[in-house]
Amino acid sequence: MSDITRQEQLLTQGFCHFPALLDRDILGELIRVTDGLLDAEPPEHTHKFRYQGSNINLAYQDPVFARLFAWPKTLEALASLGYDDPKWWSGYLLSKPPYGPPLYWHQDWWAWDHARSADPHLLQAFLMYYLTDTTRENGCLRLIPGSHARRVDLHEKLPPAHSEETYEAPLDSPIFSHHAQEIDVPVKAGDLVVGDARLLHAAHANQTNQRRSLLTLWYYPDYENLPEVLRAFIARKKPLNPPDWWEGEAGKIVEPLVPLYTGDAEPAKWNRVPAEHLKY
Repeated sequence: MSDITRQEQLLTQGFCHFPALLDRDILGELIRVTDGLLDAEPPEHTHKFRYQGSNINLAYQDPVFARLFAWPKTLEALASLGYDDPKWWSGYLLSKPPYGPPLYWHQDWWAWDHARSADPHLLQAFLMYYLTDTTRENGCLRLIPGSHARRVDLHEKLPPAHSEETYEAPLDSPIFSHHAQEIDVPVKAGDLVVGDARLLHAAHANQTNQRRSLLTLWYYPDYENLPEVLRAFIARKKPLNPPDWWEGEAGKIVEPLVPLYTGDAEPAKWNRVPAEHLKY
């Protein structure tokens, strides 16, 4: 798929796919490090985040994460989409254990009160790196194309994403339902899926006896052109600031990706419920 086609797909459908973004060496490192993190997870976290599978914040556990945050092929991919100065915000290890349940429908944009929520261009992006091949059987991504830019009936049935209502929802809740417009997005280990934070997405259950792991990183692809109130909120949320003990060049390679704001605007309010700016 050409870059211009990916640009169009991201704009109109809310996602696009880059195959084989991670080479074998870093993929192996990530699998080793994330397996260790998952093995150390306390049981209470495993239960609370059972629909996500895990919800481990990525920060300073290993220098390999710094390499991932600033992975050159990813920065090239974002530049090919028209974003040559992205800023990194956060990252999570999401791993479905063997026979883990599905992930509920949700979208992750947080500033629905602001008029820029209706902007057709990408405001906040999720970058999903898959560490295992994914299929419908082991819990691949599913999504509703175009739902980042238009309201669908499912929007009216969803509580705020990643809230107690979603954590404790029964499996017969509408948040796990099948939708007529949904599609599956199976990918290979090392692939990258770039998606709009406003896109409705979920994941199938893992029906196999092996883990299905992915790393979700959050970026602001065009941070410097966001409204001040949004930048004030983003910078306030403690962006990556590597400590002195982070080994080697980790801090140096990530530093250009840190979102900064020095103005005095009042930070935008957090609201994950799509409001008037998302229309049918």
